[in-house]
Amino acid sequence: MNPGVSLRVAQTTDAAAIRSIYAPWVRDSAVSFETEVPSVETMAQRIATLLPMHPWIVAVANEESGAREIVGYAYASPHRERAAYRWSVELTAYVDATQHRRGIGAELYRGICALLVAQRIVNAFGIITLPNDASAALHESCGFTHCATLARAGYKSGAWHDVGWWQKSLCEPTLAPAEPRPFAELSSSTLAIALDRR
Repeated sequence: MNPGVSLRVAQTTDAAAIRSIYAPWVRDSAVSFETEVPSVETMAQRIATLLPMHPWIVAVANEESGAREIVGYAYASPHRERAAYRWSVELTAYVDATQHRRGIGAELYRGICALLVAQRIVNAFGIITLPNDASAALHESCGFTHCATLARAGYKSGAWHDVGWWQKSLCEPTLAPAEPRPFAELSSSTLAIALDRR
């Protein structure tokens, strides 16, 4: 684990910091297919909506001054609405542009994947606007494999963009899988083990 960074569960009060990390990817790139930067209130609502069932975590930089600034975040969301998909999730992670190449994205993915294993989630998917060599490398370093490319899947900023799908198997699929656990039902000790791995 990066000694300068710690992971914790997100709170709605983190919405402004999370929005500031996310905004440039919406405003200045095709990495996100959103075209308008969400408000702080909208971001807080997204956190509140996901957390009962799915993890949302933040990476906090432990500065020498004692300041604890959020430098990245990751969350899981439902892969699809239909019931048979409930063992699969989509993962999203963003790291502050000033903090790249410090291993923060990998720490976020390792932490959130550990939480998903505790929830009995079987599959995680990462969806990447292409080309994006850095994001592809991050996913593959965390055990994801490329499974599909959708040609010209989105149009933004005057261009069509391909989208790549990466997949990771978190748990062995069985013929009678146990129901996924809601994130809110994980114990504090499970959270600590997943987010404080050394």
